[in-house]
Amino acid sequence: MEWTMAKNGGNKLDNDKNPIPSRQDSGNKRSFGHKIMVGVISLIVILAVVIGFFGYHFFQTALKPMDTKNTNVVQVHVPLGATSNKIGQILQDKKVVKSGMVFNYYVKSNKFTNFQAGYYQLKPSMTLHQIVKQLQKGGSAEPIQSTAGKLLVREGETVDQLAAEIPIQTDFTKTEFLKLMGDETFFNQLAEKYPDLLGSAKSAKNVRYRLEGYLAPATYEAGKKMTLKQIVTQMVAKTNQNLQGNYATIKKQKYSVQEVLTLASLVEREGVSQNDRDKIAGVFFNRLKAGMALQSDISVQYALKTTKKTLTYKDLKKKSPYNLYIHTGFGPGPFDNPSTSSITAVLHPKARSKGYYYFIANTKTGKVYFSETYAQHQALTSSLASDNK
Repeated sequence: MEWTMAKNGGNKLDNDKNPIPSRQDSGNKRSFGHKIMVGVISLIVILAVVIGFFGYHFFQTALKPMDTKNTNVVQVHVPLGATSNKIGQILQDKKVVKSGMVFNYYVKSNKFTNFQAGYYQLKPSMTLHQIVKQLQKGGSAEPIQSTAGKLLVREGETVDQLAAEIPIQTDFTKTEFLKLMGDETFFNQLAEKYPDLLGSAKSAKNVRYRLEGYLAPATYEAGKKMTLKQIVTQMVAKTNQNLQGNYATIKKQKYSVQEVLTLASLVEREGVSQNDRDKIAGVFFNRLKAGMALQSDISVQYALKTTKKTLTYKDLKKKSPYNLYIHTGFGPGPFDNPSTSSITAVLHPKARSKGYYYFIANTKTGKVYFSETYAQHQALTSSLASDNK
């Protein structure tokens, strides 16, 4: 009896030490766990919002110029075959853009292609769009030793393309340069100073820019003490210097300076080697003599204000005095600013006696093929179709 009571008492004591949880206690624990879960989720949401906000702010900031006030020129080398991701990293390392990753995204989202290898003169003040246009245009094959206070006019560069370079290489704006290109008073002053050079340009009709073709490719002084008029006058003076010994030859051949520079501007972009340029000039003269349209793609690109290589049938029908597919003769004037080698090719064309009226280039190898008849030209066009896609 006593043992039984002791046993029961023992059991009672055990129960007092380990009481059975009540329903209220279990509910409190679930409530506490729920609060923790809600807190964690809330924290994650807040972190996501904060990260998203700062990420968006970073992205938007990276789309803007690195430093709008920094106009110092930075030389950047883009290696052959570099991807947009690689180029972005190079630009970031050179402190030209804020983020190489954002540059890569900008390029891909806008489907920009055709970046060229070479050495570029860029500035932290440039926009991503300006940088992209520079990369598409192409850089120099060799490093440029000195860039401060200099302006480079490239061979075959148009007035519009040079206008895009002006704010990058000088303290003047694109708008200021184009306004000067349309300034008749300034042009007349130059024509009075260089009558042999600009006489025929002065009387030309339907020209886009009277000085197109007369801004000789070279590197010019463009320091802070120089005015825009002084910079442009250097270019015109250089062209006059280049032609100084050829005015008599041009007159003897019964062509105007405007016509010679127009053909030279086409030859500049149609051929690469001097031999090819000499022959291409011969083809153009043969076609002119036969009353045939020159049918140069360069003329259509100029009319369309585009640099795209593949032209459609609709493009070739573009209504413009510059379109030499639908107009015979020389057109209003030059299509770019040609090199002295292209001018020489026009003044001394080759292979005219062979009767070439057509030519086509293999865009993959650069080799130019010449033919006498349209049938031969069509056969060449078909055989090169796979390379010229």
